Amino acid sequence: MSLLDKKTLKHQACAAIQANAEEIITLGETILREPELGFKETKTAEKVAAALQRHAIPYTTGHAITGVKGRLKGGQPRRTVAVLGELDAVTCYEHPLADPLTGAAHACGHFAQIAAMVGCGIGLAESGVVNHLAGNVVLFAVPAEEYVEMEYRNRLRSEGKITYLGGKPELIRRGDFDDVDMAMMIHLNTDGQTRRTIKVGGTSNGFIGKMARFIGQEAHAAGAPHQGVNALNAALLAIMAVHAQRETFRDEDYVRFHPIITKGGDLVNVIPSDVRMESYVRGRTLEAILDANKKVDRALKAGADAIGATVEITDLAGYLPLINDPAMSSLFAANAETRLGPESVERLDHQAGSTDMGDLAHIMPVIHPWVGGVSGQAHTRDFKVVDQEMAYIVSAQIMAMTVIDLLADGAATAEEILAAFQPQMTKNAYLQFMENIGQKP
Repeated sequence: MSLLDKKTLKHQACAAIQANAEEIITLGETILREPELGFKETKTAEKVAAALQRHAIPYTTGHAITGVKGRLKGGQPRRTVAVLGELDAVTCYEHPLADPLTGAAHACGHFAQIAAMVGCGIGLAESGVVNHLAGNVVLFAVPAEEYVEMEYRNRLRSEGKITYLGGKPELIRRGDFDDVDMAMMIHLNTDGQTRRTIKVGGTSNGFIGKMARFIGQEAHAAGAPHQGVNALNAALLAIMAVHAQRETFRDEDYVRFHPIITKGGDLVNVIPSDVRMESYVRGRTLEAILDANKKVDRALKAGADAIGATVEITDLAGYLPLINDPAMSSLFAANAETRLGPESVERLDHQAGSTDMGDLAHIMPVIHPWVGGVSGQAHTRDFKVVDQEMAYIVSAQIMAMTVIDLLADGAATAEEILAAFQPQMTKNAYLQFMENIGQKP
């Protein structure tokens, strides 16, 4: 393996990404216009596979149903860095590019993640830079980051098709990250900032997924309401009971509970006897999540008891809090400053949202930086890319530069980071923790 300095390797990779900019942007824009929800991303997976095939990048498909995993082999087989992108969309019927049948819309920017991930791979492969790296690069298009359609995914679970309702937890369980030492991805800003900013570091909430079914007694809503037990009233009282104890949630724990009613009854003139609710119980730490979850369960049961109904509560393994590796974050920030200037980089503290990148962060070093160039808030009708070069090309270039930092010079930097990394959990401990969610004492 001939040795070139990192600066030269970065220049070559970035130039290759720029040379393929039209294809990379087209890929992102095509995915944007054909959104699919989690574990259903068949068309999006096909687009990723076709892009990898065009550039002779070997890949496999069918990972956690729809995942696509490409691999670039380096000049020496030392460490493996994964570059991730998420295949799925969120539900937002009001978005101008929403699928009119499913409501799926790329109102969170995953289309740009996929394009940047593929662009990073193109840059490393087409420039020949990968041959100068002491390690492999996995290009992983992963499914189902958005934790939606809980009943549908729970059916997949009961059918044995998945065990966990999120893509990365399922991939961890299946061993698809066993050959990866560290991972990175980008996410578009979700706060409506259009500036060319890169936000690095920080933490975010984890959560437990929760489904509740309130069971009452149907009756004629006008002629004999006294013979019924109104399950909808039970659900509404349960929500108010959670509100009544919000003062017991510490500010520093960032606890969130935001339910939706997915079934409120069957007919207007029948007392509702089967009412269903979905929510997350979020928090900054596992301890905060588990404590809040007990309080929420108390409230749900109290609402049912007050009306004379019953409630069936199902807890589902959600996502763990995100922890960005500080050394990897510093590398990414330095490359962002090189590409955009020092004024472009901002440091994050804590965010109340969640991502299943947090699960991966508990067992290996990861980063999840945020990239500007968008307008509108995430998960709303207004979210859109306004700076295509920033979202698709610059993000791909900074990831490629960071991969080079990690795997050049005999992967010395990757080795240093891994030597200093203290995992929060082993893979086995992680799987045991996830298994215990939902097992009521």
